[in-house]
Amino acid sequence: MMTVDEKTRAVVAALEDVKANDITVLDTSQHNSMFERIVVASAQSTRQTKALADNVVEHLRQQGEPVLGVEGADPGEWILVDLGEVVVHIMQPAVRAYYNLEELWNMQHLPRSATHR
Repeated sequence: MMTVDEKTRAVVAALEDVKANDITVLDTSQHNSMFERIVVASAQSTRQTKALADNVVEHLRQQGEPVLGVEGADPGEWILVDLGEVVVHIMQPAVRAYYNLEELWNMQHLPRSATHR
């Protein structure tokens, strides 16, 4: 079983493999008992959002981590991957700007370098 930090690093690596844009990691551990990290990434098309979500799911499953759910694959403008302690939001830029999850959560942003140990 991976730690939250290991799982977060694995998610970021899977997103980078498929060229996600603007990857942001939010630490929700002090404000939410349901999950500890939110990873938000942008994709340029529905095809890329699906490819990113598929890569995250495959990457984590290969490492023996359970994937609790995937929502929004159709229409694909915003896909959520539930990994338990880590929740991944893959969004097209207009959807991401509209919902602005980073501002909504108003959490401490973790530098991406913190996820690359």
